[in-house]
Amino acid sequence: MGTDILKRLQGYLAEEAETNHLLGEKVVVRGKILSAEESIGNPQRRDFPLLKGKESLVQAEFKGALGQAFTDSPRNFTGILQDFLEFPLDNNFDRACFVAVLNAVMNYSGKAEKTVHCKNEEPEQCAQGITHYLKEQYGEPKVGIIGFQPALLEACSRCFPVRIADLDPDNIGQPKYGITVESGETDTKDIVEWCDVLLVTGSTLVNNTLENFLQTGKPVIFYGTTIAGAAAILGLNRFCLCGSK
Repeated sequence: MGTDILKRLQGYLAEEAETNHLLGEKVVVRGKILSAEESIGNPQRRDFPLLKGKESLVQAEFKGALGQAFTDSPRNFTGILQDFLEFPLDNNFDRACFVAVLNAVMNYSGKAEKTVHCKNEEPEQCAQGITHYLKEQYGEPKVGIIGFQPALLEACSRCFPVRIADLDPDNIGQPKYGITVESGETDTKDIVEWCDVLLVTGSTLVNNTLENFLQTGKPVIFYGTTIAGAAAILGLNRFCLCGSK
């Protein structure tokens, strides 16, 4: 079912490209895999998945605009915009490339901002910003976090009751900042039922599970750069305080 959202985004991008004559100009889009330092700089905290080699950022460049997407299947690809509109979107690599390109095109058109990951100590600032936002909007909610982002987890665990789910087997069952990480495959449903509000990684767009969270009936706040273009198109609630571009 998640593919329906991706196809909708693909259709939107095709229409934008045709309307603005981008297909006819055969604009080249390049993707590259960023090193940890390129992706997130040198933060004092060293347990970000990017720094531990657990995730990679694919970056697309489109007429000087940049767009990124998290993926566990990084590769390089160079082509024209039309190529990305024909991707079948049936694996993480295809989806990550398409999402990165979507973010770059949306940034180029001025319809999406903060499409490049924040660096150094900015993730800490963003995490503090999210806690303030949650307090203002929801008081003292029970927070369900989908996806391990250490700064976000630590900041929220200091302010709210928290449960977190992740797909990395090295994290599942391990205590992180006083919270035991639960399984994204088996425990997510229970977390959704328990919580008052969900903080969901934008990477769910790439792993094709985003729509599952839109159907929960709970308030959902997506975080990160991966979801930038899709959030603008679909009207999703996204929090990204320090991303650039």
